[in-house]
Amino acid sequence: MAADVTTPLSDVRFLTVAEVAAIMRVSKMTVYRLVHSGELEAIRVGRSFRVPEQAVNDYLREAYVGSA
Repeated sequence: MAADVTTPLSDVRFLTVAEVAAIMRVSKMTVYRLVHSGELEAIRVGRSFRVPEQAVNDYLREAYVGSA
């Protein structure tokens, strides 16, 4: 998302850690690990994290492994 500076912040859709976990079908702890390791972009709002929807899409696209 950092590369896409033309998108107005008001148009960015932020997801909670629980929503990201449901989309990726992983635990919330896995999402927290991805955020803390820097593999998944997020912002901190108070004591919680919000993940831009595009960051989730980018992560999944990069992590995709096709069959041979």
